[in-house]
Amino acid sequence: MSSTAGQVIRCKAAVAWEAGKPLVIEEVEVAPPQVDEVRIRILYTALCHTDVFFWEAKGQNPLFPRILGHEAGGIVESVGEGVKDLKPGDHVLPVFTGECGECAHCKSEESNLCDLLRINTDRGVMLSDGKSRFSINGKPIYHFLGTSSFSEYTVVHIGCVVKINPLAPLDKVCILSCGISTGLGATLNVAKPKKGSTVAVFGLGAVGLAAVEGARISGASRIIAKKFGVTEFVNPKDHKKPIQEVIADMTDGGVDRSLECTGNVEAMISAFECVHDGWGLAVIVGVPQKDAVFKTQPVNFLNGRTLKGTFFGNYKPRSDLPSVVEKYMNKELEVEKFITHQVPFAEINKAFEYMLKGEGLRCVIRLDEE
Repeated sequence: MSSTAGQVIRCKAAVAWEAGKPLVIEEVEVAPPQVDEVRIRILYTALCHTDVFFWEAKGQNPLFPRILGHEAGGIVESVGEGVKDLKPGDHVLPVFTGECGECAHCKSEESNLCDLLRINTDRGVMLSDGKSRFSINGKPIYHFLGTSSFSEYTVVHIGCVVKINPLAPLDKVCILSCGISTGLGATLNVAKPKKGSTVAVFGLGAVGLAAVEGARISGASRIIAKKFGVTEFVNPKDHKKPIQEVIADMTDGGVDRSLECTGNVEAMISAFECVHDGWGLAVIVGVPQKDAVFKTQPVNFLNGRTLKGTFFGNYKPRSDLPSVVEKYMNKELEVEKFITHQVPFAEINKAFEYMLKGEGLRCVIRLDEE
């Protein structure tokens, strides 16, 4: 048992006090974990576009002050009542969505949408008692996505904590807890391209390039996007006709599989309409605006095209992510190429600058300065 178990821990955290303003490194108090909770010492965290989206608070409910962050790796410091599967010292990834293991979704082989722990962007407190585990001078600081990894210590529900191989380098595999696994799983678990097939990927951020990585692992013969093993790149601005028609012409009627990773509804339509009739499958990965409407001619379905959606690459966090880490450990999955920058915790705002300027994919933030 750690010497701090059961006690309030004082540590550093990057607090977002208001929308769009630089984060401030503050000393916060982190309460002990309660029933079905785990307190984790975060060693490395990364900045995802979702953090930036809610930091800017454009188009959603602003909830401040808040500790953002949800891609991370760390070590269990202590566990709360009822936690049996984890112990202090375990290496873990906290994840923004969970797996309770008891609901209909968790028991189904076809879903990873846990009833209890699926993503909730508005909730800033813990499930067990509706309270925050973070505070400054007695004032509560809100959680983010149940993870809040921009803190040296955080408290997470057991269903959102993934135990991984202790030999896996946390400064690399921390990025597997969100975007990279989402794109990778969308290809491997949903699109499932066969060896030698053709794949088109719309959107080349971290998620899209992870989808490309999945196509590479699957042995696709043609990957139409931009880089990371891609064989061809198509820029819609270079063509007068719809991009789906361009891709169909390039591939003798359409690609076998496509993945849309932008959240733009027009790109979603293009991704669906560029797959081959009879067997083509398109997968929607990007999150659209809530009022967006998808329009296509019904004959596209009647002609044998399939449209699917996916959440977190259809991975059940606790059950499946350890195997994704092992893919990296076995050199089947390349992770380093997604990490374009690293900064110390004191310079966390630089990570926001890199993403806002479009200068990188993932910036890893080092909280362990020892």
